[in-house]
Amino acid sequence: MSEIKKRLSVILESPTSDINDKLQKICQLLDQEIPYFNWTGFYFKNGAKDELVLGPYVGAETDHTIIPFGKGICGQVAVSNETFVVPDVHEQDNYLSCSIDTKAEIVVPIIKNGENIGQIDIDSHTLDPFTEEDREMLEWLCDEIAKIY
Repeated sequence: MSEIKKRLSVILESPTSDINDKLQKICQLLDQEIPYFNWTGFYFKNGAKDELVLGPYVGAETDHTIIPFGKGICGQVAVSNETFVVPDVHEQDNYLSCSIDTKAEIVVPIIKNGENIGQIDIDSHTLDPFTEEDREMLEWLCDEIAKIY
């Protein structure tokens, strides 16, 4: 995982100032390097509204381009400000299905100056694939994104 962190750091520190370009490259890297990351994307707070808007992502198209706070796993993280690991999405009552293939999900908030500005959302077609190492890497990544966003 440290090799992936190094490569993520290179993207984050690249001289381009286009944050969306960096986020797209991050999605591509995670998608290519971690076989059970089957949909990787970002959602960001939509101005002053209590909703999330879809940002850069890699994976199948999704109908969930706007997610109200509290709705689904992403919406719950927007309210709780805490990482949410879902080993089996079918055991969640408040789950928004993006794909019939999705079996597990992890959502990590991006906190800047104490405020949740967005999150990374990763779906997997594998039951219970996410490790503590994945969680730590994604939390590190979101902390780093908050510094440049």
